[in-house]
Amino acid sequence: MEWHQIQYFQVVAKTQHITRAAEQLSISQPALSRAISKLEDDLGVQLFDRKGRNIKLNQYGKMFLNRVERSINEIEIGKQEIRDAIHPDHGTVSLAFLHSLGISFVPEIVSSFQNKFPDVKFCLNQAATQNVLEQIQMGEIDVALISDIQNFKEIIWKPLLTEELFLIVSIQHPLAKFDEVDLNEISEEPFIAFKNGYGMRTIIDNLCDQAGFSPKVVFEGEEIGTVAGLVAAKLGVSLVPDMKVLDKAKVKLLRIKNPKCSRVIGIAWRQDRYLSPVTKRFIQYVENLSIKEM
Repeated sequence: MEWHQIQYFQVVAKTQHITRAAEQLSISQPALSRAISKLEDDLGVQLFDRKGRNIKLNQYGKMFLNRVERSINEIEIGKQEIRDAIHPDHGTVSLAFLHSLGISFVPEIVSSFQNKFPDVKFCLNQAATQNVLEQIQMGEIDVALISDIQNFKEIIWKPLLTEELFLIVSIQHPLAKFDEVDLNEISEEPFIAFKNGYGMRTIIDNLCDQAGFSPKVVFEGEEIGTVAGLVAAKLGVSLVPDMKVLDKAKVKLLRIKNPKCSRVIGIAWRQDRYLSPVTKRFIQYVENLSIKEM
């Protein structure tokens, strides 16, 4: 059974006249008759009662027509959904991002983009770096906002901004009287870290390695707010970017003199995957967006 046979059948069923149907379809009457006969052979039943040149849809034809029209309607809806999805003015962008970017960074970008293109929709997904990378590779998302990545040749990553990372301690901690310290001064401190697979965990481990020690991890969290809460409760120290979620009445932010502590946030997508016009527009918009605008 071929798609053109289904389309031919619908027109013949509606007109119940081979000549008129052939004219509408711009094919010859013999070719149309052969197509209908082939369809009936495939189904194992006649769909029309024939009396001379006259044809009439029978009970099986009516049954089949009902399904055909529903199927054609679903296909037309699907075609329209695809047209809408890729339209640069009212398509959908599938965006994944790190947990820490969901506080203000991503909401501000999405909001500013929708102010310019109000009919564009977003499908948002918050996850750890490793999960985001897997989603890009599997084609489950179009684009991601994540920290620096390495060894992923099939993924394009372009930097957007650099965030300084600060040591946070409880306001009652002995180091709270300082404004800046060397990172190795916390080598013996209990450390509130992020779970493995999170970009922040990789960055922190690398920074501590540069400072000549491995952090004494006593807790692994997922959210900066949770990490900061545990630090405020005097359960350890941590490294985080300066964010609105931090309660500075309970934690002190200390600048790290050595080594330089920061993370780079960028935009990523798979280079060999089809990107809809609206996704390309979003990528270009984010790349051109200055930090002051965010």
